[in-house]
Amino acid sequence: MPDEAAPDLLRAVVVLPTYNEVETLQTVVDLVLAADPRLDILVVDDGSPDGTGDLADRIATASERVSVLHRQTKDGLGRAYLSGFEWALGRGYDVLIEMDADGSHPAEQLGDLLDAVTLGGADLAIGSRWVPGGRVVDWSTARQALSRGGNTYARVALGIPTRDSTSGFRAYRAELLGALHLNDVHSRGYCFQIDMTLRAVDSDARVTEVPIEFRERISGVSKMSRSIVAEAMLRVTWWGLLRRLHLRRRSA
Repeated sequence: MPDEAAPDLLRAVVVLPTYNEVETLQTVVDLVLAADPRLDILVVDDGSPDGTGDLADRIATASERVSVLHRQTKDGLGRAYLSGFEWALGRGYDVLIEMDADGSHPAEQLGDLLDAVTLGGADLAIGSRWVPGGRVVDWSTARQALSRGGNTYARVALGIPTRDSTSGFRAYRAELLGALHLNDVHSRGYCFQIDMTLRAVDSDARVTEVPIEFRERISGVSKMSRSIVAEAMLRVTWWGLLRRLHLRRRSA
């Protein structure tokens, strides 16, 4: 990774994966465009049956800062982001930002993520709920416990310092993504975020966490499911075992 911060990185794109987000997409797009003039938007729609893709096309027609990538099938959050990354890297963007399209991520803090990369020298800036200054609004105690517990388990099992490795509000320096061999990433659900965090840490990238205020989605239904949680638990456990085996072999 570069040794110095690069404040001249000005081409940034927010990748918004969507599936049935027709009720929130326009609001989120307006908030992002108003947050920082450096930001473009790529909507990655997975064939939403509720018309989200058509709405995204209309928004893109009205704004040259918005583009749309249509995917035919819904095959996981990870694949949607990887498709968006490939699109953005091919167009020369310097900073690629992940953000949900349901209104839960604070668009007003996009500048904080950008500054952490362009001024602070981070290769990956994570919008964190679980560092001092971060918080969650409108979540039940049980859901907060699930998120905190999952992140603690990932931190301990993988031996990484990140306190919110499941956060989907984050900014990557393009050079980092180019070095992470994205074709080898096969995580589909929310463990995609843990996978990418782990890869960044293992590549000696400079990872920082920016405290954010996370809110419950504006409308619609959460995509979280038992199968997504199970995938994350199984993958993290397996990765942790492989890391310990590798360390044991190195010390033998």
